[in-house]
Amino acid sequence: MPKRRPIREKLLLGGLLVGIMVAVLSTSGFLGIYSYRRLVRGLSRRAGELPQASALGDAVGHLRLVHAAGAEPGPDGGRADGFAAALARVDFALGRYRVELESGEVGSVPFGDRSREQGTAVEIDASLQSLRQLDADGDGDAVDAELERLAALSAALPSFLQEHLHDLASEVRSRYRTLILTTGIAALAAAGLLAALGVLTYRWVFRPLRLLGHGSRRVAAGDFDFRIALDTRDEMAELAEALNGMTARFQEIRDDLDRQVQLRTREVIRSEQLASVGFLAAGVAHEINNPLASIAMCAESLEGRLGSLPLADPDVQVARRYLELIQNEAFRCKGITEKLLDFSRLGEVRRQPTALLALVKDVAEMLRHVGRFAGRSVAIDGGADEGDVLVMVNPQEIKQVVLNLLVNALDSIEESGHVNVEVRRQGGDAVLVCSDDGCGMTDEVLEHLFEPFFTRRRAGQGTGLGLSIVHRIVADHGGRIEAMSAGPGQGASFRVVLPVAVVAGKAPARGQRAA
Repeated sequence: MPKRRPIREKLLLGGLLVGIMVAVLSTSGFLGIYSYRRLVRGLSRRAGELPQASALGDAVGHLRLVHAAGAEPGPDGGRADGFAAALARVDFALGRYRVELESGEVGSVPFGDRSREQGTAVEIDASLQSLRQLDADGDGDAVDAELERLAALSAALPSFLQEHLHDLASEVRSRYRTLILTTGIAALAAAGLLAALGVLTYRWVFRPLRLLGHGSRRVAAGDFDFRIALDTRDEMAELAEALNGMTARFQEIRDDLDRQVQLRTREVIRSEQLASVGFLAAGVAHEINNPLASIAMCAESLEGRLGSLPLADPDVQVARRYLELIQNEAFRCKGITEKLLDFSRLGEVRRQPTALLALVKDVAEMLRHVGRFAGRSVAIDGGADEGDVLVMVNPQEIKQVVLNLLVNALDSIEESGHVNVEVRRQGGDAVLVCSDDGCGMTDEVLEHLFEPFFTRRRAGQGTGLGLSIVHRIVADHGGRIEAMSAGPGQGASFRVVLPVAVVAGKAPARGQRAA
């Protein structure tokens, strides 16, 4: 069986895909913002250098002017004081420039490399120290040369920033292309993840829901053969299996109900037929009994008159034999009409709680003494204690039912055959099953078995009323009887179901009836 994948895991996977998509897009956006921040930060840091570099260049230019104007010393010694003040001004501007360099030293941002500027600042400081020494020595030519060198160094400071700006174009172009490529890849990855999430959501959520709704509508419309097929292997697949099982179970129940309705319909029709035959039989029996009695009486009277004639006369013997035959057949017809009257008898009879198993044993014991059933065994299985199976019945009528079933079973088996009778309690019913290994029955016989005058025995050996009377007795007691057979030669089984009697107190012992 495929491994089950809960919806919870699928939702976690979907959440993970959404998280990855958000992380990719966020990373791409943060990279762009960070690159922009670095560029702006680098420009803002270097922008503070330009005023200080310009101030330093102005101070160096002023120093050169002071030196050019004061080449000859004045009477009050003003040259020395003016040159020293100009040197101090240059030194102050250089200090501010170096402070700006140190405060903006960031190597990871554009323009962050300031090693050349710092080296130039060191050379400018050394040049200032040389100018002080040369001015003290009074070497004017050396002072001029050093001033030229100082001017060249201060003028080189802005050029460094220009070179950085020139290099920035190629660096920014490379970073810009890398950022565009990264952003494009991130966008494609996010689009792919979004598409995968959409496909998975459709396969895991929307498609199963659509199939479940479609299948439910098909089943609701009466198509009970339809089954929902889901391959998601999650709770929705389990729900589909449950719906399929419910549909199959409902289909079984429906088919069973249809079968029971057809069976009960046939039983109702049979009961109506039996009732109609019963009403007819009652009238016919009363009408036939009188002529039969007259025929039997006349035959008996004629037989009495033959007694005065010689017995050796062949005609007398023939007449006597015919009169006996007439009497026997008249009494046989009278017996048939009595059965018809029993069959059509209506009205309530006295019923009482009766131990069904004890009743069956009594009937079976009586049949053991019948000569034609010698050698044929009847096995009785009580299951539970016989006192537990009490039925509210007329004992004489139920004995007639059991007697008919046992006689039919014993007649259908061979001399070495077996008849099994089982009595058990099933819920609120008492069940009596009489089965044999005899000749069995066809479907046609099973269909007409309980109809009046239906028989498969040889002529003169049965009236066809026994099972009809059995059916009527069982129906009158609120029970039912069913006949089953696998076919000719495979035996038969009769199942009688009667309501269990509700009696307070101790159950009666065998052979006794509750009061």
